[in-house]
Amino acid sequence: MDYAIPTGTILVTGVVLALVAQWRGWRPSLPVVLAVGVVFRILIMAFAAKSEWQPVDFVNSFKPAGEAVMNGEDPVLGSKGGWHFLPMIPYVYGLLLWLGIPWEWSGRLVTAVADIILIPLVGKLAGGATANLRAFQYACNPLAILIASLHGQVEPVALVFGVAAFVVARGPGDPDRPGLRNDPVALVREKASALGLGGAVRHLAAGALPALARAFTPREGDRETMRRALFAGLLMGLALCAKSWPIWLIPGMLLLLPTVRARVVAFVATGIAPVFFIVTEPLFLNASLGEITQALSTIGDIRPIVGEWGYSAILVGGDWTLDSGIAQFGTRLIYVTLLVVAFLWRRADPVDLTTAVLLAFMVVTPRLGAQYLLWFMPFLVARPTPARFAWPAIIGVCLWAGYGYLPMTQSWEIWAAQHSGWAQASVALLPILAYAMPWDRRVSAAYGRRPEEGSRVPVPASV
Repeated sequence: MDYAIPTGTILVTGVVLALVAQWRGWRPSLPVVLAVGVVFRILIMAFAAKSEWQPVDFVNSFKPAGEAVMNGEDPVLGSKGGWHFLPMIPYVYGLLLWLGIPWEWSGRLVTAVADIILIPLVGKLAGGATANLRAFQYACNPLAILIASLHGQVEPVALVFGVAAFVVARGPGDPDRPGLRNDPVALVREKASALGLGGAVRHLAAGALPALARAFTPREGDRETMRRALFAGLLMGLALCAKSWPIWLIPGMLLLLPTVRARVVAFVATGIAPVFFIVTEPLFLNASLGEITQALSTIGDIRPIVGEWGYSAILVGGDWTLDSGIAQFGTRLIYVTLLVVAFLWRRADPVDLTTAVLLAFMVVTPRLGAQYLLWFMPFLVARPTPARFAWPAIIGVCLWAGYGYLPMTQSWEIWAAQHSGWAQASVALLPILAYAMPWDRRVSAAYGRRPEEGSRVPVPASV
């Protein structure tokens, strides 16, 4: 890879700029932030597109999915299972290929554009006085640049819709405005906790159930809330059309909405886009019902790939392999861990809850590609943890992933010789990621506060 040194230089420059911005408290204007982000991503994309080396899945999985769409085939079946998701992104691949744009550029154009759009969304997610600082730091983020502009992985597409869903669900105003206690469901939960089991039953009989019923009753200003809920759900559904993992973002998005009715609307709306892309395949592609069913079965079949990350790499000596035993154990560990995290952060800002969930996933998952590490990045950059472990975590995963993307891909011989040590070294990142979880923000500052008298703000914006 003749571009490893200039690419690495650009990425190190990004880290330095992000850290200096933090130290000096820079607040660059949005046009400047976007210009920096665009330049970084175009430079890396140009180096990657002109290189003889191309990522294996980028060539053998993503390109066949786009070609399958051009030929009127289901992208999952047309790529022989290489593409493992709904056909939304392959439709764009197919269009760009049909326009005659070389794959080395067109495949990366999709993800680079999505990542550029994500830059101002990270600022919106942060809100307040630091919005432009956080957007600038994401614009300079080496991992985001590598995944979007070098690897061409579709994580930025999933994230641009997922983060947009959070921004829409929260709506305008102070990102830390109060309101949680005005939610009837929260009141029921608090009363049940205070009164114990017997008292909770009596309370439910006496008045909590009517309160819960009132949660579904329309109220003043409900139309705007419902509109936000609908659009947030539609955006989250598009995130699920890009990949399946944004399912972990749904709870945080729902908690940003103020009422039970709004949350029900958003939850139902989340299914609209996935269903649309499934049922319209016969219209856009020459796919029969049997082929659609076969494609969905393939999508649901998760291969037990382990050995690339964390404890699974230690268990198998850093060999990328299939091991159903480790994969099953890891899956159960993920579910148990995320339930514990959901309980511990149950009174947290939904963005902090989401950050905790995604970081905990990285700590306990047995299977991981370097692109997975981008999942938590917009949330951690937008709301860095107060314990000063956010940037060690960000820099740590950037260094680990960057080494795998750049020096190790100079030849297949180097990759084979260094992969085992590289994969097992990832275990050193696990405690750093665990410390980077927002432990100091398990209870939101807005939790329990009520709006000022006469205020018409009925929503728990970020609790």
